[in-house]
Amino acid sequence: MDVSELVGEKGVVFFLYPKADTPGCTNQACGYRDIHSEIAKLGYDVYGLSKDKPAAQQRWKDKKELNYNLLCDPQSKLIKRLGAFLAPDKTKRSHFIFEKGSGKLIDAQIGVKPADDSRNTLDFLKKHHK
Repeated sequence: MDVSELVGEKGVVFFLYPKADTPGCTNQACGYRDIHSEIAKLGYDVYGLSKDKPAAQQRWKDKKELNYNLLCDPQSKLIKRLGAFLAPDKTKRSHFIFEKGSGKLIDAQIGVKPADDSRNTLDFLKKHHK
């Protein structure tokens, strides 16, 4: 997948997490769920990204009523390109924000705290909203 395929009139927020339906990841994902409408009003789409298989992602999405898409990267190709891969086979909890229109990476935070990540993302978007 190429990030530029997702960026257009809307910007893109990717948040990366190690494993679906685990406590820290659920905390992070539900944070994004709870402020999704505020992020959308600023013109950004939200995507969760992990190495999990599609079935695991879908079960978790349904269970937690996540209101955005979850992307699967089983070989960590995009995760590696974003710099969030942790050897031997893990994902660093992080987020990446790509500007609407240009697709330019405007914020990259690697090693974020699950409870703070969504709010920090929203604060960044509010400060940089055009």
